[in-house]
Amino acid sequence: MRLSRKFPVPGDLALLYEFVNSRDLRRFVQDGVRHRASDELATAAQLEAWLQRRGLLKRGAKIDRHGHRQAIELRESLRAFLQLAPSERRRSAPSAVRLSANAANFPLVVQVSTDGTVRLQPQPARPHGTLGNILAELQHAADTGKLDRLKTCASEECRWVFYDRSKPGSRRWCSSALCGNRQKVRAYRRRQQAASPAGSR
Repeated sequence: MRLSRKFPVPGDLALLYEFVNSRDLRRFVQDGVRHRASDELATAAQLEAWLQRRGLLKRGAKIDRHGHRQAIELRESLRAFLQLAPSERRRSAPSAVRLSANAANFPLVVQVSTDGTVRLQPQPARPHGTLGNILAELQHAADTGKLDRLKTCASEECRWVFYDRSKPGSRRWCSSALCGNRQKVRAYRRRQQAASPAGSR
């Protein structure tokens, strides 16, 4: 099952959400089992398969090492941008410069359909250029106000990018019951240790 269907994510952010979470950094322990980090796009062949499953790459089309590297750099610059709080994104020149530089490798053009619909489409110059669809979703999210609800879990053991559906848009964790609770338990233990005689030495 695709991640955007497993988790409640708006359909117009599905590609962006799945792309940034194709690198899974989670390493927490749940029910006695440690979650293992993984990368769906570790190789060019894996990137090809990922794009094909989403109808973004024709069967038999190949992505070279340079194209693969550009895709990974785009993903990491997007993740770095989304790790910032929404208010910080508007003030972080380094993350903006990095993302803009990587986005330049995936140019978009304006396409107007016969029914008058206007949308951004990637230039089909290179096989991996279809990743421009992700940047089109990013731009759409910014225009509709949804980008501020796309956040990175505050837990250092998680760092999953999630969509904040809470009414005030103030969630810090992808799951309050899991990551949020783990963080609260750790904070409580630290306070207890600091207040104990041993912790005051």
